[in-house]
Amino acid sequence: MVFHVLTLFPDMILNGVDNSIMARARAKGLIDVEAVNIRDYTLEKHGRVDDYTYGGGAGLLMAAQPVYDCCAAVREKLPENTRLVFFSPQGKIFDQETAASFAKEKHLILLCGHYEGIDERALEEVVTDEISLGDFVLTGGELPALVFIDAVSRLIPGVLHNENSAETDSFQNGLLEYPQYTRPEIWRGKAVPEILLSGDHAKVDAWRLEQSLERTKRRRPELYEAYMREHPPAPPKKKRRKTSDVPAGEVLNEIPDNP
Repeated sequence: MVFHVLTLFPDMILNGVDNSIMARARAKGLIDVEAVNIRDYTLEKHGRVDDYTYGGGAGLLMAAQPVYDCCAAVREKLPENTRLVFFSPQGKIFDQETAASFAKEKHLILLCGHYEGIDERALEEVVTDEISLGDFVLTGGELPALVFIDAVSRLIPGVLHNENSAETDSFQNGLLEYPQYTRPEIWRGKAVPEILLSGDHAKVDAWRLEQSLERTKRRRPELYEAYMREHPPAPPKKKRRKTSDVPAGEVLNEIPDNP
């Protein structure tokens, strides 16, 4: 997987992926990150990439020409159907399911806006996916891009040391993750739940699911309700009445031998 990040601050992107799991994944060749400076594509003689907005308003807007030309130059060397992601508070909320869909791609172009955003005409020409991290506003798209790269990369086989780590993360099954513990067994008077020390994997799995359900119901009720709609509890089994349980005077219907 190669992430092609179009930005005014390439060092911010490269420094962000030069540590921990992302750095190891790059060293192994599992992912790569190319930071492309949008400013290199401006035709404005003073190197400007922004200007005032028509109709007035505060702040400056990134111009269409350098953004479009930068996107075109990167796209020229990639498969025709390569997706281009623009980070905006107006986009689709980014979640684990969305991350998993992007993890199947070979190349992704990530467009980082700045200032008051990007001229709408350029966005209409180049963007295939508009993504938001939530209902808040940031200075630019570089931090969302780094979050996106991290979330998508860890779903690529081989990036995580333990493949099961991604499968047990919060949201992977629609629930928040269960509480976890490590040594020592007792810390500041708080003991690790005994079930986790039992060695009974079936009971541990049942306990973890129970904790995930309880935690999701308390902290994210909308996720809990969605999960319960997809996983309704099995109806209780009806008990068959024994002959000895029939009250005196009540006659059981007999089933004929030849109906």
